[in-house]
Amino acid sequence: MAIASFMVPLGSPAPGFSLPSAAGGTVALDDLAGAPALLVAFLSNHCPYVRRVEAGLGALAAEYAARGVATVGVCSNDTDRYPDDGAAHLREQAARAGFAFPYLVDADQTVALAYKAACTPDFFLYDGARRLAYRGQFDAARPSNDVPADGATLRAALDRVLAGEPVPGPHVPSLGCGIKWRPGNEPA
Repeated sequence: MAIASFMVPLGSPAPGFSLPSAAGGTVALDDLAGAPALLVAFLSNHCPYVRRVEAGLGALAAEYAARGVATVGVCSNDTDRYPDDGAAHLREQAARAGFAFPYLVDADQTVALAYKAACTPDFFLYDGARRLAYRGQFDAARPSNDVPADGATLRAALDRVLAGEPVPGPHVPSLGCGIKWRPGNEPA
């Protein structure tokens, strides 16, 4: 069953994090200071909604990295129950999808809870002051359609944020597989 984003209030500050990267090392929110925008994407390897847009996301993130945008992917799924979302498989996904950005492992799910992530994919775009400017879908591509996975919706939001402009609503919630919570971690 598909789950939609919680639609966190615009203007909310980006919660801090320090997480291990699937490729090695650790990445913290503070490491991304100075970028004019920050995209935090909650992803997974096994979800068909993520698989449908992953190559488009890899291309979009590379394009906007050239404009200074910092992107991180975060996988918060319970890997005991979903081993395809373990670090080795995330590295395979990053190679397959062309992710040049850090792909982080949120094993205790505290970051997903802090961001109020609901599904994969779930996108949170912050401005230079790390205030939430957009949350919602990548584009209208879904596993059940043949809409191009080009990130048209997210691309428009990125362009507005980089121009110092608000992203007009309505913001369409992201839709995807629910985050696979560890027992007892489910959001209230």
